[in-house]
Amino acid sequence: MYARHAMPLWALLAVATRMVVAAGGGGTSSPAAIAAAEAANLENIRISYYLGWAWAAIVGALLSYRLTLAGIRYIRTIACLNNDEQRYFAVPSQTYSKIKKHVIDAPLFRKRHHREFNLSAAINMGTLPSRFQTFFLAGYLGMNVVFCVISIDWSGKQAAVLTELRNRTGVLAVMNMMPLFVLAGRNNPLIRLLDISFDTYNLIHRWIGRIVVLEAIAHTLAWTISKVNTAGWSVVGKSMASSQLIMTGTIGVAAFLGLLCHSPSPIRHAFYEAFLHVHIALATLAVIAVWVHLKTLPQQSILLAVIVFWIVERLTRVYTIVRHNVGNGGTTAEIEALPGDAVRVTLKLARPWRFQPGQHVFLYIPSIGLWTSHPFSLAWSEEEDSLNPEKGLALTQQDVLARRKTAMSLIVRRRTGFTEKLYKRADASPGGKFTVSALVEGPYGSQSLDSYGTVLLFAAGVGITHQVPHVRALVAGYASSTIATRRIVLVWIIQSPEHLEWIRPWMTSILGMEKRREALKILLFVTRPRSTKEIHSPSASVQMFPGKPNVRALVEAEAERPVGAMAVSVCGTGGLSDEVRRAARGVGEGRSVEFVENAFSW
Repeated sequence: MYARHAMPLWALLAVATRMVVAAGGGGTSSPAAIAAAEAANLENIRISYYLGWAWAAIVGALLSYRLTLAGIRYIRTIACLNNDEQRYFAVPSQTYSKIKKHVIDAPLFRKRHHREFNLSAAINMGTLPSRFQTFFLAGYLGMNVVFCVISIDWSGKQAAVLTELRNRTGVLAVMNMMPLFVLAGRNNPLIRLLDISFDTYNLIHRWIGRIVVLEAIAHTLAWTISKVNTAGWSVVGKSMASSQLIMTGTIGVAAFLGLLCHSPSPIRHAFYEAFLHVHIALATLAVIAVWVHLKTLPQQSILLAVIVFWIVERLTRVYTIVRHNVGNGGTTAEIEALPGDAVRVTLKLARPWRFQPGQHVFLYIPSIGLWTSHPFSLAWSEEEDSLNPEKGLALTQQDVLARRKTAMSLIVRRRTGFTEKLYKRADASPGGKFTVSALVEGPYGSQSLDSYGTVLLFAAGVGITHQVPHVRALVAGYASSTIATRRIVLVWIIQSPEHLEWIRPWMTSILGMEKRREALKILLFVTRPRSTKEIHSPSASVQMFPGKPNVRALVEAEAERPVGAMAVSVCGTGGLSDEVRRAARGVGEGRSVEFVENAFSW
């Protein structure tokens, strides 16, 4: 690889090296110095290729893992269609179970992962990464440190060492901007390819951003120290004012520092919408400054790829919005105020898509939130006729199909900002509801639990919106004998019985489905009942209890009599997610148990 790429880059590197050597050394240099610099630049490019190949290896390994799991799940589904006991699939691989328990599914320390560190009601310090995430991030940081210092002649003169360090850190900072921007996009192709959550990519994006900033700072310090040692501070100021290379580099580093300083969790959570706009503005400034800074340098082609991807990702989002929301009367949202500080949003899409469990969308309501968007899980979908009198009477099957519109619904809990405005307007409207034009971007994500004989679903509060589609799909699949699932248990934790109104029409539909009683059991836990009279179980398959559930006991009870492989899914508070994770890991070595966590952090 080194020999193949050295020749095409040689002429460009020669010109770039002379310019950079002159900028770093303050004047002309000897042929020997230029030759040494050219060799060092070739080494820098070779090491940057190593970073690229490292990413290719990571993606390749994760893709192989994902395809293997997909193959196993497909075979398991097919094999269990007419197998009610599924004993073979209830027995796990002991080696894989230990790896999942102690690495893949493990929190960093004992239990805490998604439970936030709250300094006050308004300030939190974020969450801890999982053990596997920590291993990956520590390994990636260590690899970058090694790449920054390897093959540099530390025994040479200080000026030469600083020059090599300056160039190396600069090259690696630009190279790391590629995964930094790829992982930031909603349409990141790796999400679908590797089946890794946007939440995890967000975490990796933040840490790669910090690595880029540190490398940019090291790049700047190496140049500054070299200048000060040879010509003094006055020359540093003059270079920043008179040299386009130095001035744009300074602007780029300042933008990177701004991105670092305004992105800690307390600021990001307290002022998210302001943070997002400032973040995009600073990122744009940084890219423009670095683009000019890299003029005539080969690394500019890497930044070009970053810019192209960023533009394509934004255009993809625009295309998605236009495709699903323009024409056929547009997309409208009916917002209805519900008990318990929540609203039900029913979206009637101009051009629908096929609804699948686990999907979420980004919702725009310009009359309330202007151009900002917010992510919400889709809870329900159904077809209805579009009653537009201007279109007249439908005479053909094509006319009937053209009138069909998909209504998709979601539940939004009142918080601050956009959600509070949404609730207040609905609550003040006649009948507690209003209709408004909206735009929907999506769908993003999907999830199938069809290959598991036993499915245990935990939800807290509005986390039920993620689990309801699974319940509906699994009960329908069980009735039609098209999935492996034989037992479904839904555990929903709410503060008050009035929260049942959030999903009452959908749950009524599910409870009326064919063979529902044979497969589905629902356990409702009310943590703050006003009186014990509110707590009553409608039937043996739908039971209500006061207080919080014993998560570990519920998981162990299902694991003691499993049907085939078992999936334990959770969507709710960070504390509940950590409890369910701990319980699932506790039974994982003796049973084939898959822990599925659904979270969205920002």
